[in-house]
Amino acid sequence: MRAFDPNGAGIVVTGAGGGIGAALAEALAAAGARVVVADIDAAGVARTVDAIAAAGGDAHAAPGDAASETGVAALVATARERLGAIDAWFANAGVLRGEGLDAREADWELSWQVNVLAHVRAARLLVPEWVRAGRGRFVVTASAAGLLTMLGAPAYSVTKHGAVAFAEWLSATYRHRGVVVQAICPQGVQTRILDESGPLKPLLTHDAVLTPEDVARQTLAALDGDELLILPHPEVRGYYRARADDTDRWLTAMNGIRQRLDGAAGIAEAG
Repeated sequence: MRAFDPNGAGIVVTGAGGGIGAALAEALAAAGARVVVADIDAAGVARTVDAIAAAGGDAHAAPGDAASETGVAALVATARERLGAIDAWFANAGVLRGEGLDAREADWELSWQVNVLAHVRAARLLVPEWVRAGRGRFVVTASAAGLLTMLGAPAYSVTKHGAVAFAEWLSATYRHRGVVVQAICPQGVQTRILDESGPLKPLLTHDAVLTPEDVARQTLAALDGDELLILPHPEVRGYYRARADDTDRWLTAMNGIRQRLDGAAGIAEAG
């Protein structure tokens, strides 16, 4: 079991303008890390950096695109300039776009770019250096949707599955070379994505709704080891096992939930 000590480490957190990303950046800085705060939301980046500075932490602002090939390359270059070596990369940026089969091509394209390809592009630039050094850590904020599914949100579900699959591939390929890969897979968290989940919100809040700070605390605790899955909601492990043990039974149960949601929507429309 390989532990990671944030104290003194150079760490990049994407999607850190708010929500889980901001909480991760603040928690890592409080643990002594030197953090590059990245987000397309420049105002959010400034808020996070200011909060870290007010607490006596070390943070550098890197507003901009952290998903495109040029954007990721620019962020890596900026981080290396500010930090020297990048010891860990927290690929936290994510989007939830589109509903059902009506999700537009643009919704799917943006979801692939941010939720999957951003991770691939960062890993291409980071992993060779980590292999040479014999150490490095890549932490992906996926979702319980990446282990199970999210009814009504196919682009989100499919791309979060892709994020988990890429994390698995990285771990299987490079763990013997010192590269540790982890995937954070929460359910309902008090973030913008939950606020924008519409009719799916009751499903996402069936189990406890955590704060971003709850997720950050559990993630930092998980850095003491190298297990792939970080599950802030312990119920997810049981759901994941049930899905693997009897996939058709699990799908039948999920379809039952879908029918109840459809029924509730019909009642609301009739009212």
